[in-house]
Amino acid sequence: MSPRDHYPAGVPCWVDTLQPDPGSAAAFYAALLGWEIVCDDDEGPSYLLARLRGADVAGVAALPEGHAPGWMTHVRVDDVEAAVATAEAAGATVALPPLDAAPAGRLAVLADPGGARFAIWQPELRDGAMRVNEPGAWAMSALRTDDPEGAAAFYAAVFGWRAEAWGPVHLLRLQGYVGGTDQQPVPRDVVAVMAPLGPGDGQSRWDVDFWVADAAAVAARAPELGGAVLAAPHARPPFLTAVLADPAGGAFSVSELAG
Repeated sequence: MSPRDHYPAGVPCWVDTLQPDPGSAAAFYAALLGWEIVCDDDEGPSYLLARLRGADVAGVAALPEGHAPGWMTHVRVDDVEAAVATAEAAGATVALPPLDAAPAGRLAVLADPGGARFAIWQPELRDGAMRVNEPGAWAMSALRTDDPEGAAAFYAAVFGWRAEAWGPVHLLRLQGYVGGTDQQPVPRDVVAVMAPLGPGDGQSRWDVDFWVADAAAVAARAPELGGAVLAAPHARPPFLTAVLADPAGGAFSVSELAG
């Protein structure tokens, strides 16, 4: 369990899902992951907060025009406009220009040179997820790409991340960052993972993973709630992982620490 109250610049800090019907999506995830859903009065009914034991862990947002349902990873920055300029110089395109989400913070949505979309977040009241790496909470985001060298160069230029090969994937590390716990299987300066695209996976994307106590039980429950199982629970040491989809088709994974 990792309560969090601060994220340094360059660290993924928040995830939210973009949905055509935020209320229905929130009900699905609440039943699946044990979330309490509350309306963020400051951001209006189009943005719902997911909480575990009173702590913010994720968001459920109305689907903007031009976006497909799915999960968005936010990376903490000190200045949204400056980060956009740096990202554009490194080859990014702007999917959503800087805007205020007052009083929580300020954001923009970018696409890296491979087309993977992510958000940058300049916090005000909301720094990020207040619980991570525990059942029902976000654990890690993973970049799926067919150009690991190009992606590594881009994220190094924008956030200072260093890619390091680790089996079939690359760990994305931020020097000086200390996150997670001493018991985790990867170094504590790891902020994300970069993995190859599978056959027929299309363009690059950012995936999100949530920790659960029982991956098989959660995978069995998803279709009962209107979702789908895209990949049955399978060993990904030290995890047992399943890939699921919500009723709108947004994909995500759940992982059980199995050993």
